[in-house]
Order: sequence, then structure tokens, then C-alpha cells
Amino acid sequence: MTIVGKAGSAASKPNVDEARKRSRFSVLFEIFIVSLKLGLTSFGGPIAHLGYFRSEYVNRRRWMDDRSYADLVALCQFLPGPASSQVGIGIGTLRAGWLGGVAAWLGFTGPSVLALVWFAVLLQGTDAAQSGWIHGLKLVAVAIVAQAVIGMGQKLAAGRVRASIAFGAFAVVLLVESAYAQIALLLAAGLFGYWRLRHETEGDPAQLKLTISKRTGALFLVLFAALFTLLPIGRHFFAHPLLAMFEVFYRAGSLVFGSGHVVLPLLEREVVPAGWVGDADFLAGYGAVQAVPGPMFTFASYLGMTAYGVVGAVVATAAIFLPAFLLVWGALPFWNELRGKPRLQGVIAGVNAAVVGILGAALYDPIWTSAVTHRTDAAFAVVMFGLLQFWRMPPWAVVVLGIGCGALGIIGS
Repeated sequence: MTIVGKAGSAASKPNVDEARKRSRFSVLFEIFIVSLKLGLTSFGGPIAHLGYFRSEYVNRRRWMDDRSYADLVALCQFLPGPASSQVGIGIGTLRAGWLGGVAAWLGFTGPSVLALVWFAVLLQGTDAAQSGWIHGLKLVAVAIVAQAVIGMGQKLAAGRVRASIAFGAFAVVLLVESAYAQIALLLAAGLFGYWRLRHETEGDPAQLKLTISKRTGALFLVLFAALFTLLPIGRHFFAHPLLAMFEVFYRAGSLVFGSGHVVLPLLEREVVPAGWVGDADFLAGYGAVQAVPGPMFTFASYLGMTAYGVVGAVVATAAIFLPAFLLVWGALPFWNELRGKPRLQGVIAGVNAAVVGILGAALYDPIWTSAVTHRTDAAFAVVMFGLLQFWRMPPWAVVVLGIGCGALGIIGS
């Protein structure tokens, strides 16, 4: 009987391990399916996404409480990158480790990526600059970015000091046409905020239950910094177009604060002069990304597909989202301590104010200067803005209206 008992115990161990594997797979699959539902239905930009997330993850599924969710949102607002995607990655990570973060990202981001790749395929072989419906998309982009500038300005550039940072950034970006000037501007705004806005704190933060060790988090942060430093060097010595693309999109994903709209000026000053994407195609894609759910950073998928096909789409998508993974995984173990530092809160306040100015400059150039060519265009853009801002029409509906008016010739190119 003893022998049988030992044999039975030995035989049961693989069954236990297999059950654990199945259980882990079921958790990951659940994360993916829930995130996929959000990826198919979450219209309206990052702020709206956070509302959808709270309804699903906190209210309905009880995966975390309100305090933990608020802390995670605060972390992702502090970090550069796509805030809503980072929150999703963080929730998946807290629930099932780093694979949970990947599963959450795949579900939330996948539908938007596929839709924009498909749009890029449709656009190939057409004369985008002369298409009426493309012109309609460009005018819709004017309205959407104007709404983003106003909304972000009210939140991130309130008060004399922050407004001054925003207006200063606006002027610098218009006068100095360089992506590197924008990087220097963000650094300067952060330093100014470190000095001038350090007293604007929000009280003691709550504590998050973390599953990543500080050592592992440090490794992710080191990898983030190493890639940020070495990719430009590698691009200089190895003149391969895909490496150049990876470096550009990784840098954009590493430096953008505030919302997906802010990635526009960084990418426009890189991909258009390089000849990867034309002006008309760039703005057409930016208009199309408003009509799909999910994160706006999937604009990179469209640009990569337009430039180098499927391989380009994969490279651009992976590059622009990789910093989000590395920063969330790296920062989670340290966030409880960092949030309480007033000077670091001042840094992010200064950077966010500068972001408003950068986006305002992008509203003028290239969006307004490329899309609005006569009074009819200006009138249509203002009407679209009113529908968004005051009638609360969803962005996808405004995009459809713009495409229809352009296609019917109601607005001319």
C-alpha cells in the first residue's frame, strides 16, 4: 500500500502542474478577451478609455479597487507614452505577471492596428492629395486636434505659470523646426517645473500591491535607457531603413507625454522629411485613427504599413509601444516611493504644460496649413469642432461625416 501511495503521489504531481498551467492559461485568456472587448468598443481617446477601464476592471470584474486603480492611472500619467495602453498593461501585469500585461495589450491594441493597416492598404495606389474624402479627413483632424488642445490646456496649463510654459513651447516649436528642439524643450520644461511647481502636490498617495521586484524593475529601466541611448548610435553606423524606423518610433514612444495627439508633431518631423510618408497620406492616416477604437499610438501601424508594408507596420508598432512596457514594468516597484516626492510632481507638471504648447503648434503647422486652403474649409472645420466640443458627437461619427462631405464634393480640395 505504501508503494502504491508513493506512486499515486508521484503520478498526481504532473496533474497538479498541468492544472496550474491550465489555470494560468485561462487567466491570460480571460485578460485577452476582456481587453479585446475594450479594444473593439473604446472610442473617444485616452480619457474616455480610462473610464471604460474603470467600468470593466473595477466596477464589473472587481480585479482591483478604486484606490489601486487611481494609483495606477497616476503612475501612467507620470510616465511618457500612451497612458491608456499603459494602464491596461499595468492591470494585466498586476493580475498575471508580465504575460498578463502582454495579453492585455494585444487585446486592447490589436483591433486598431488591423484597422489602420487595412486603411493603409486601401490608400495605396490612390492620389491622396486629390481625393475629396481625404480632404474631409484632414479637416476633421483640424477639429479633433483643436478640441484636444483646449481640453488639455484647461487641465494641464491652468494658471499663469503653466500657461506661460505652454505659450513659450508654442513659440519655440514654430520658430525652431526640429524634433531635437522639442526634446530639449521638454527637458527644459521639466527642469523649470522641478524648480517652480514643486509645491503643487495632491497629498499622500495610496499604496499599490506590486508583483514585480525592485531588481527586476531596475533591469527593465536599464534596458529602456540602453535602447534610448544606443539606437541613435546604431542608426548612425548602420544605415538600414528599418533600424532608422525603429529608432524614430521608439524615441517617439519614449518622449510623448499627455495623449496620443502629441505624437503627431514628433512623427511628422521625422517621417515626412525622410520620404517615408507624404503630407497628404500622413494627415489622412491621422484622420482615420480618430474613427477606430483603441489607442492613438496605433497611428504608427499605419505609417509603417504605408512606408514598408507589413514588416514596416510590425516594426513601427513594436517600437512605439516597447517603451510603454519597459517603463510600466520598471516603474511599478518604485512608484509608491516616487509619487510622494513633490519635486518630481513638479517635473511632470512642467512637461505636461509644454506638451499643450507643442500640440498647439502642431494644430497650426502642419494640420491647419495643409488642410485649410479657403473659407469653405475653415467653416467646415469650425462646424466639426462645434459638433465635437458642444454637441458631444463621438469622434468616429465626425470622421464619417467628414469623409462623406468630402466624397460628395460638399467641401473641395
